[in-house]
This record gives sequence, C-alpha cells and structure tokens, in this order.
Amino acid sequence: MSMLGDAESEDLVSEINVTPLVDVMLVLLTVFIVTAPLLMNAVKVKLPQASAEVAITTPKTAHISVTDAGDVFLDQQRLALEGLTPALGQLKQSHDPAVEIYADEHAQYGVVAKVLAAIQRAGISKFSFVMSPEVGK
Repeated sequence: MSMLGDAESEDLVSEINVTPLVDVMLVLLTVFIVTAPLLMNAVKVKLPQASAEVAITTPKTAHISVTDAGDVFLDQQRLALEGLTPALGQLKQSHDPAVEIYADEHAQYGVVAKVLAAIQRAGISKFSFVMSPEVGK
C-alpha cells in the first residue's frame, strides 16, 4: 500500500514518517507544562537549631536618611548634599562601609539621585534601600 503507482510498487519508500515523533513531543510538552508549576512550590521544612560559635564580622553600616523636605542625614547628623561625598570618603578610608538609604516615600527623586551619585563618587559599592513591609497583603 504505497502511494506510488503500480510500476513503482516494488521500490522501497525511503522517507521518514515524523508524525509519531511529533505526537510524542507534544505529549512530553504537555507533561512538562502540567508538572512545572508543581515543582515551583517549596516544601516547608523546620530546620534544626545549632549552637555553633562562629565569629561573625558585621560590616560597618552607614545610614543615610532623606526626608520629604529634602534634608540629608548621615548617621543622624544633618549634612548638605555637597558635604556628603567627603564624609563618605572619610568613612571609606577608615573601613569599607555598607550604606543603607532611608528615603521618605515623598522625597524628591532628584535628591535621592544626588545621594546615589555621592555614594558612587565616594567609591562605595555596597548600598541598599531600606523599606517597610506592606501591611495587610
């Protein structure tokens, strides 16, 4: 039962039938689509408590606060934006600080951008923004 005429019926057909291959691939794709979300759920495990005495060295942290009025504080000491870079440079020379930025949600973007530029000019690479978690979600 070949698709060729009667004269060529004795020749072998050398074509590969890919229909079963496509069927298998579609079944595998469906299985992976169904099982992928199940693999994303983490199993909650209660880890055991350990009392190993490890010397933890916490890096010195500088706190920069930006108020909604545009005032900048470095470790609760008010500074002008122009004085922030030299003050951070002095901290950088004594130790490599990590900077935590506490910016009011109504603070102007330009002031916060200038604070980030001062941190970069001082050569400090470790900084983070501190935020309060959302309540009621």
